[in-house]
Amino acid sequence: MWYNVVKSGKYMLYLILIFKSQMHHFIGSYECKADAKGRIMMPIAFKKQLSGMLSEGFVLKRAVFNPCLELYPMKEWEALMEKVNRLNRFNKKNNDFIRRFTAGVKIVEMDVSGRLLIPKDLVHFAQISKSVVVSATVNILEIWDKTLYENAIDAATLDFGTLAEEVMGDRDDDVVS
Repeated sequence: MWYNVVKSGKYMLYLILIFKSQMHHFIGSYECKADAKGRIMMPIAFKKQLSGMLSEGFVLKRAVFNPCLELYPMKEWEALMEKVNRLNRFNKKNNDFIRRFTAGVKIVEMDVSGRLLIPKDLVHFAQISKSVVVSATVNILEIWDKTLYENAIDAATLDFGTLAEEVMGDRDDDVVS
């Protein structure tokens, strides 16, 4: 990686600080409404968190495991595509994965009013009606129909303690308390 090029000194620290400052973690879950055209008014808290990314645009795609949409800031999408691009395309499973993963992907922008237009095919996939939840999932935002979101949260709550133990409990580092 780029940090291997610069082995030591102030330049190394400078590059690490630049890299870390580009990483963004979103916070919050907020309700909003979808209009008849599939536009949602982005909650104010997210508008503030997204403000530095508006000029670059976003990528909207179907989630892999849930009936919701994932909104990627362009830099996050490009980083993910770098990983996907490393897959060997002479492997049929890799090609099938890439095709399905990128199916229906759209570049979207927020308008001057802070609205996000969700294309009809993605509205249909996520079963979005009038009430919508926009929820942070670390470095991306999920966009859910409110009823489906509440059902997913309720279903996950039943075994969340066990899930937390399985996912985070075996970690040896002190990163998570």
